[in-house]
Amino acid sequence: MFSKGNKTTGSPSPAPVSSSMAQAPAPAPSAAPPKPQASAVPSIISADLKIVGNMQSNGDIQVDGTVEGDIRSQSLTIGEKASITGEIVADDIVIRGRVIGTIRGRRVQLSSTCHVEGDILHEALAVETGAFFEGNCRHSDDPIGQASAQKPAPRPSVNTSSIPAPRPAMPRPAEAGSPVVVGDGGVVVKRPAAQ
Repeated sequence: MFSKGNKTTGSPSPAPVSSSMAQAPAPAPSAAPPKPQASAVPSIISADLKIVGNMQSNGDIQVDGTVEGDIRSQSLTIGEKASITGEIVADDIVIRGRVIGTIRGRRVQLSSTCHVEGDILHEALAVETGAFFEGNCRHSDDPIGQASAQKPAPRPSVNTSSIPAPRPAMPRPAEAGSPVVVGDGGVVVKRPAAQ
């Protein structure tokens, strides 16, 4: 009806082929292989699945189950019933469930149903009303590239037998008329005698 073609047969007429187009060679394949694209469908850890160990993906991960280990991915979504114990590193992180461990991400969102115990290193942070967060959060221009927080070095053991015991502090005399006497780290209040 709307095609360019022979009016008597109704079929479209073929486009004329120029001799230069017919002789053109196919483009040569590039030397470098193409980069793999991130999958449009996330890898899903279902609610009845428990993983003990680290996970790494170049794409998206959605966790609805339990993970005991570190997770590194492009994008991470943690469901309401999910539980993660370990470090999380991703560009985009949405947390709706429970996380215990360090979180490093460019964009981190704590939903109202989340329970997070650990430090967050972020470029952008959004916290909904009702979210539970216990830890420190710090802005960084490159949270993914920074190493995770260093654990404090163990303290050297000290032989306490050679250290003399501290002497009890003697109360300092109060100023004349002052009802307060400062003792061994505490305050003692002197009350005037009953008359």
